[in-house]
Amino acid sequence: MRRWLRRARRLNVTLWTLIVPPTTWAVHFLFSYLWAAVSCAKLGMWARFPTAFAIGTLVALLVIAAAGVIAWQQARTPGAPAPHDEGTDSDRLRFLAYSTLLLSALSFVAVVFTAMPVIVLSDCR
Repeated sequence: MRRWLRRARRLNVTLWTLIVPPTTWAVHFLFSYLWAAVSCAKLGMWARFPTAFAIGTLVALLVIAAAGVIAWQQARTPGAPAPHDEGTDSDRLRFLAYSTLLLSALSFVAVVFTAMPVIVLSDCR
């Protein structure tokens, strides 16, 4: 685990890293609704929490958590306290890191709430 954290500390947060968590949530959201539509149309009933959906949800949560860990490591770089509004490379990196960290937390919660109806609901009506 420590080796992975050291590697995450070396990675730089960019705009590409910033869009990974919400994009992962959007793909999971699309996957969830397509899965529900296909299972209701083909099976005629609600399949209770199948393996494919569980694996898809876990993969989405792991990708979002990985982006969050990388952002958390980058946000802890030494420098001036917030707000990070200077034009320095360090301030830009920390601003992107905090933004990515917040988006990761929001996306993690969104994936959990997207998966909840699959767990709670029991029919296609």
